[in-house]
Amino acid sequence: MYKELSVTVVVPAFNESRLIGRTLRGIPDFVDAVVVIDDASTDETSAAVLAVDDPRVHLIRHDTNTGVGGAICDGHRWALDKGADVCVVMNGDDQMDARHLPALLDPIAEDGVGFTKANRFGHLTALKTMPVMRLLGNVALSFLTKLASGYWNLFDPQNGYTAVHRSALERTDLSRLHRGYAFENDLLITLNILGVRARDVPLPAVYGDEVSSLRIHRVAPRLAVLLFRGFWRRMILKYVFPSFSAIALLFFTGLTLCTLGLVMGGFVIADSIGPKAATAGTVLLAVAPMLTGIHLLVQALVLDMSEGAR
Repeated sequence: MYKELSVTVVVPAFNESRLIGRTLRGIPDFVDAVVVIDDASTDETSAAVLAVDDPRVHLIRHDTNTGVGGAICDGHRWALDKGADVCVVMNGDDQMDARHLPALLDPIAEDGVGFTKANRFGHLTALKTMPVMRLLGNVALSFLTKLASGYWNLFDPQNGYTAVHRSALERTDLSRLHRGYAFENDLLITLNILGVRARDVPLPAVYGDEVSSLRIHRVAPRLAVLLFRGFWRRMILKYVFPSFSAIALLFFTGLTLCTLGLVMGGFVIADSIGPKAATAGTVLLAVAPMLTGIHLLVQALVLDMSEGAR
């Protein structure tokens, strides 16, 4: 129990036999329960979990691999069934220092925040210890996820060290969330649609001798598609259907004008091929809608930023 909140730690694990024991032994005493989801590991992950002498630790074995998102969702369901107030996600590779868990829980317990996540970039040491390719990938994904999710105040979206209140989980259709590495991004988009308050918590990163199974060249294309679809889903479900807000009016009007400007620009360029030159009037017909559309899109973006910061 932490500040009158029951806390369950969800640990998705796939082939983590070397580090899962160290991870579980480091979980603080105020945590009420720990559920490890062995996602069809081919090593001795389950045996390593059972070897931990802690009555709080429970093991769920998957016969087939469901992906990290599928494992986390099963852990959330288990925690909700057991009456947990807060679900914390910690990977089984001992990269998430459990000593910093109170920093994730305090905004939920004291400020009514529904979701918190660690941000490794809040500490300058992350820039020195994080591999360069991982650093650049996180910066790019952070911007795209900000745009898609509307949480412009959050960074480092692929950091899976998170805490979420049961009130947010109960409103989330876990069966519709992405079951792979894009789970965190999909969850952020869904929580923003639901109006859940979210907060970044700067925490240092821990890198040891673990080997990451994430392959950027395989994940990036699918993640880009998910973020693109998630952006449109959020715009429609949050700003169009409930009330057709000012953000929707500015965005779709701006998008229409930009499209019109591009079409007119194409006609102007095609008509100007050869000795015939475009008149000032025809050029204005292309430029004016484009400039006006860009202005409206920027205004929609500013309003979206202010909405996400609430």
